[in-house]
Amino acid sequence: MTFAAPLDPAAYRYVHRLRVRFAETDAMAVAHHASYLIYMEATRVEYLRAIGHGYDEVRAAGNDFPVIEVFVNYLRPLRFDELVEVHVVVATSGPATFQMGYLLTVDGQARATAVTVHAVTDSQGRPVRTPDWVRQLV
Repeated sequence: MTFAAPLDPAAYRYVHRLRVRFAETDAMAVAHHASYLIYMEATRVEYLRAIGHGYDEVRAAGNDFPVIEVFVNYLRPLRFDELVEVHVVVATSGPATFQMGYLLTVDGQARATAVTVHAVTDSQGRPVRTPDWVRQLV
């Protein structure tokens, strides 16, 4: 992991909005730390769809993008029913990996930053070359 996710929403290419659901919270109505990973995954899937490379298309082309590393910096808690904006960008690209950066905000206030590192694999889980269209997103 080499990317440090910025706090400026303008540094990101796409934003996905979602609400913190009751089932994702604890007794204090705070989102469980693992829920952030779900929010990031939902945003990745919607981002790919928005740029014309839905995950079903990625898989049909024989690729998968498994997460091989993740880092989350929890700045302030997310709470039940808050509208969260999850900003995302493809930050770096290598021969068979790429990194994505995230900023989670509520009403413009940064709540978390994160980075996921993805391998690029074939349907059997073997490393393959990062698609050109992914590299062009950096």
